[in-house]
Amino acid sequence: MTGSAPRPPRRSALLRATTAAAVAVPLCTAGWFGWRALDRSDPADATAAPATRAAAPAAPAATATPATGQPGTADSAAATPLTPPVAPAPTDSAPAGTPPPPAGGEGAVLAGRTVLLDPGHNPGNSAHTAEINRQVDIGNARKECDTTGTETNAGYTEAEYTLDVSRRARAILAARGAKVVLVQDGDRPWGPCIDERARAGADAHADVALSVHGDGGPAGGSGFHVIMPARVVAGKADNAAIVDPSHRLGLLLRDRFHAATGEPYADYIAKDGLNTRSDLGGLNLSTVPKVFIECGNMRNSTDAKRMTDPQWRQQAAQGIADALTAFLTTQEKAEERRGS
Repeated sequence: MTGSAPRPPRRSALLRATTAAAVAVPLCTAGWFGWRALDRSDPADATAAPATRAAAPAAPAATATPATGQPGTADSAAATPLTPPVAPAPTDSAPAGTPPPPAGGEGAVLAGRTVLLDPGHNPGNSAHTAEINRQVDIGNARKECDTTGTETNAGYTEAEYTLDVSRRARAILAARGAKVVLVQDGDRPWGPCIDERARAGADAHADVALSVHGDGGPAGGSGFHVIMPARVVAGKADNAAIVDPSHRLGLLLRDRFHAATGEPYADYIAKDGLNTRSDLGGLNLSTVPKVFIECGNMRNSTDAKRMTDPQWRQQAAQGIADALTAFLTTQEKAEERRGS
């Protein structure tokens, strides 16, 4: 009736309503947490072999580890690079393989371009001293076929470092559309010799080549530097055509590597992070634009700490890939202007 006061509910009905509300709250809360768990995407759950994953979320399975590949220290999947990489950081011990095809569209800025990466030295060189001590012709002199490279005081070798960084750079470049060829991928027992490394760029029909190294300088010196070719026309060497574009690449590499890693220019060699040399067969005999990078001094404790850190190696690969991308895309624009 209008105007009459409502009757209070019975005790049993009130008890049932209170109990139902108490049960509903934790059930709703549990449902909400369940939905968040399903919705969460954690990049630390994904693992990838060196150079077997690019930025695309669905990469093909990696191939088996080559018999001669050298495992290193396992990367931390939870590490977050200071400069976010294009490709997830691979683990040292995971197998090398062929990178997945790049995604199409605007992201494939290097489609149709070929990059040669030369990981300095070979993990197996130390077991093949007779082969690597053989003398080869570099145009203006004769030098050993190759060396074992340097290492940190703790025993992390240059060969391990260069192969890891080269694989990481390959993954980034492949995601941008480039065809990337490695001179060696841990798939041969030693070498190749420096003259074969120099020919590899032409053999791959590469647009550009880069040799990745770690230096073995005095323990008190630190920093990185880029080595560019001096003009050499002697014997079978004639690199006159590649000197100017290689110097342009060297400047780009110095700037992009420094920006990506924060590594200072070397304070014990070179000037402003740049060095020009005529005694390296890999530069004397190359017929495609090419430079070397000494990513740091492995005999220096500060540099060694950086270079053994997987997060820093990913940043090093990022700087290398960014420099090669800048070189190839600006080169392409210049070619278009000349053709118009």
